[in-house]
Amino acid sequence: MVDIKLESVNTLNKNKIGIFDSGIGGVTVLKEIVKLLPNEEYIYYSDSKNNPYGDKKDDEIKLICEKITNHLLEKNCKIIVIACNTASAKCANYLREKYRDIMFVAIEPAYKMVYDYAYENPTLVMATKGTIESERFNLLLKKYDNHKTYLLPCVGLANLIEEGDNEKIVSYLQENLRKYKGNVKNVVLGCTHYPLVQSQIRDVLGEVTFFNRCV
Repeated sequence: MVDIKLESVNTLNKNKIGIFDSGIGGVTVLKEIVKLLPNEEYIYYSDSKNNPYGDKKDDEIKLICEKITNHLLEKNCKIIVIACNTASAKCANYLREKYRDIMFVAIEPAYKMVYDYAYENPTLVMATKGTIESERFNLLLKKYDNHKTYLLPCVGLANLIEEGDNEKIVSYLQENLRKYKGNVKNVVLGCTHYPLVQSQIRDVLGEVTFFNRCV
């Protein structure tokens, strides 16, 4: 879920909005922000080298995110959007403590939207292993649990999306999702990469309602 309530911020000597993700997935977030703030200047940092974050240890993710933050600050960013669910879950509070003068916008899986709009329906949460195991997501799940929720750590899916091999993506989805066909009505796309293959997911699961961001 992306809670995009950004306003233009006048920070001395800083005039850009920085957005980063572990690859191309964060472009889905960037597009929504540009719709809201079309007159801002943006820097998008695609960290495909370290993709995916969801399979890494917490300390490693923090080090990666800190290096990217420093790079974006050098480029005069006044706001930094963490367009990665895993990085948001593992590092948002850490980065806010370390860089107190910078606004960080973090995202999280859109599970609350299920609570708000489709509580009665069986739900599948697709996310990285790191996101599903994170304290932040489990607090979210505990608070809004509809008690009809399946959690699926999609190990390797973000990598396949980065590679762009549709045949491999379809094979992966068929193998991992077919048991949920007819059993779920809601699908939470808990990684910014996953909306890029939403149509392929629907081909396997049938008619489901997707929840991936709040704008």
